[in-house]
Amino acid sequence: MLDLGFKYKELIKILQQEITEAPDISLILGSGLGDFAKSVNVKRTISTKELPGYPPSTITGHEGKIHFAEYAGKKILIFQGRIHFYEGYHISECTLPVFISYKLNCKKIFITNAAGGINPEFSPGDLMLAVSFNGMFIKKELTQLIGLATEKAKDNLSNFTSKELNDIIKKAAAEENIDLKEGVYWYTKGPSYETPAEIRMMGRFGGDAVGMSSAHEAVFASSLGLATSSVSLITNMAAGISPKKLSHKEVTETANLSKDKFERLVKRIISLI
Repeated sequence: MLDLGFKYKELIKILQQEITEAPDISLILGSGLGDFAKSVNVKRTISTKELPGYPPSTITGHEGKIHFAEYAGKKILIFQGRIHFYEGYHISECTLPVFISYKLNCKKIFITNAAGGINPEFSPGDLMLAVSFNGMFIKKELTQLIGLATEKAKDNLSNFTSKELNDIIKKAAAEENIDLKEGVYWYTKGPSYETPAEIRMMGRFGGDAVGMSSAHEAVFASSLGLATSSVSLITNMAAGISPKKLSHKEVTETANLSKDKFERLVKRIISLI
C-alpha cells in the first residue's frame, strides 16, 4: 500500500496554504467539459505545473488547473484536467485529485467524464448518472492503492455511489428539465477505443456507457469516506453501435454542443447541496 501522505507531502502543504477553507464539493471535469470553470466565481487558480509531483495531462481539453471557486454561496474545488491511466501514469497519480480533495477536508465529490454509449436507448448529448461501475480491469491497481480494506473503508463503500448525492443530482435534473439517463459505467484502461466485440460483451454484461476514467477515482474517493457520484456525457456511440469512426475530435465537439445543459445541471446540483 502506498503512503500518499508522504509521496505528496509538499504538494498538499502548498495547497493547504493556498486554500484554507474546506470546499463544500469537489468537481473533476471530464473531456471537453473544462469550460465550466468560466461560469462560476473563481477565487484562486493554481496551475498544476506549480505543484511538485503533479503529473501533466497530455490530452486535449485537459488544461491542468485547480480552481477554488464559489457559486450559490457554496465553495467549490474544480479540477480542470484529468490524469488518465493510459497516459502512462501510476494509479496514485490518476487519483491525485481525489486525494487532494480528501486532504482539503472536502466531504463530497462529483466526477464527470465523456463516455461512449453502449445502451441503444442513449444518444450523443445525453447525460447519464452512474448508478454503478464496472472497474474489474483496474482491480489489481486499486488494491495496490487502497490495500486490504479496513472496516471503516468497507462501511464507506456500502454507500457507493452516494444515495444522498444521487438524489440531489436527480432532483437537479428534474428542476432543469434535463432527461437524465441512469446506467452502469464500464471502465477500460485504453489507450485505444474498444472493439465492436468488446462493446457487445460489455452490453451483454450490463454496461450502458464506456470510458477510460472515473471508476478508480470513484472507488478510491468512496473508500476515503467522500460522498461520491458521477455523471457521464455520452459524446458518441461506442464501436459497432455507431457506423462512424471514433475520434477524440467527436468527443470534444459533442461536449461543446452540450455545455449549456451540463452547466445548468452542475450549477443546480451545487445550489442544492
